[in-house]
Amino acid sequence: MTEVYPTLSQCAVVATALKLLLFPAYKSTDFEVHRNWLAITHSLPVKEWYYEKTSEWTLDYPPFFAHFEWILSQAAAFIEPALLNVKTLNFDSWQTVFFQRSTVILSELVLVYALHLFVKSSLGERKATAHAAALSILLSPGLLIIDHIHFQYNGFLYGILILSLVLARGPSPNPLLSGLLFAALLCLKHIYLYLAPAYFVYLLRAYCLSPRSIFRIQFANCLKLGTGLIGVVAFAFGPFAYWGQLDQLLSRLFPFSRGLTHAYWAPNVWAMYSFSDRVLIYVAPYLGIPANEAAARSLTRGLVGDTQFAVLPEITPKLTFALTLGFQILCLVKLFIKPTWDIFIGAVTLCGYASFLFGWHVHEKAILLVVIPFSLIALKDRRYLGAYRPLAVSGHVSLFPLLFTAAEWPVKVIYTVLWLILFLFAFDRMAPPSKQTRIFLLDRFSVLYIAVAIPLIAYCSLVHQLVFGQKYEFLPLMFTSSYSALGVVGSWFGFMVVYFTS
Repeated sequence: MTEVYPTLSQCAVVATALKLLLFPAYKSTDFEVHRNWLAITHSLPVKEWYYEKTSEWTLDYPPFFAHFEWILSQAAAFIEPALLNVKTLNFDSWQTVFFQRSTVILSELVLVYALHLFVKSSLGERKATAHAAALSILLSPGLLIIDHIHFQYNGFLYGILILSLVLARGPSPNPLLSGLLFAALLCLKHIYLYLAPAYFVYLLRAYCLSPRSIFRIQFANCLKLGTGLIGVVAFAFGPFAYWGQLDQLLSRLFPFSRGLTHAYWAPNVWAMYSFSDRVLIYVAPYLGIPANEAAARSLTRGLVGDTQFAVLPEITPKLTFALTLGFQILCLVKLFIKPTWDIFIGAVTLCGYASFLFGWHVHEKAILLVVIPFSLIALKDRRYLGAYRPLAVSGHVSLFPLLFTAAEWPVKVIYTVLWLILFLFAFDRMAPPSKQTRIFLLDRFSVLYIAVAIPLIAYCSLVHQLVFGQKYEFLPLMFTSSYSALGVVGSWFGFMVVYFTS
């Protein structure tokens, strides 16, 4: 088939030019976090990595990511040795900025390669739609905002995730390598545990059990997968187990002392719950509803410790876990019955949805756990696209509060709006008609939701400050979070309908 233009490599070159221009842009505390991890892994023996606490930004990623930082630190020693001093805090010389931002760009080559394989593995008419989906991920405003301004390595990590997903795809699927690569990803960043149930069910049904009968176990495959998984985990955590440091390491990876919501509400069910509680604070006196005055006056709800609600019942970690697991199990039943690749990607997406919508102390950046896998199947037909569109808008708009400086306003708003216009229009033209009947209300919700986005962005970014100045600073954040939460929840409901009726 003739190559589709622009190619991935051409777009990667243009995107890199833009990212180079963003080197002097705002950088969050995550920049210092990763600089400190470079210093820790380079200056200290492995035994001390998870005990070092000179900086408040202690190492709290799994061992493979720590070793990734160690590899980067070997190059950093030639560029700017001073950044590798553990005792030096908040170090950001221009050499340091150049080095760290460059490593983000270079590590994204993994994403480019994974997307190339995704397009290559698509057959016939699906190749053109796969190419469009791949470009949307490569040029994602989410990755631009989070990685190349705010500062993280998500492009590298999601590249590994996509590579793992593509390896499970025909015409020559390799579920064993897919599973082992995902296990390695978990040892790089443990947030991907949210997607692990889908992998477990898929590998169990498609690799460990016979395609002809679930009662026939393929013992050779089980042995290979089990041995491989044990090997990956042992390679990552084995040394720390040998040194008796597993408790210390796990306490860094899973700090459970945080509240239900983050300082800025991630756009999920609990954002809507928190917004409702805020409204009820003002309505309660007129309705005779008792309110917790201490919680109503609290200015740190969600920042640290336990989240308190003034009117609505308190939410416990057990409840969030039960809701998350319950909604994940729903989608996994279908995957177990019919373990095709499209259903596997749908299940991965729905596991991401459930963990994001109902999880405990979810960060807004975790929305990429939903957006990126969904992008791979968004163009399967127009029903899939109908569920994807509000997610594409809400997921990216919800990231705007990460960049609060004036200089980055044009980048985040103009780039995101242009991306939405380009890809949503392109997707609308390319998505094939569905064999099933589309649901009128879900389609109208999608259109109405997108129409509201422009005035909301204008108000939160410009109008509010012109009208109120520095007053009511919480309002734009609350409106953005609540609006985005409505879009994510609506998209989730729409995709649940599509997933179970396709």
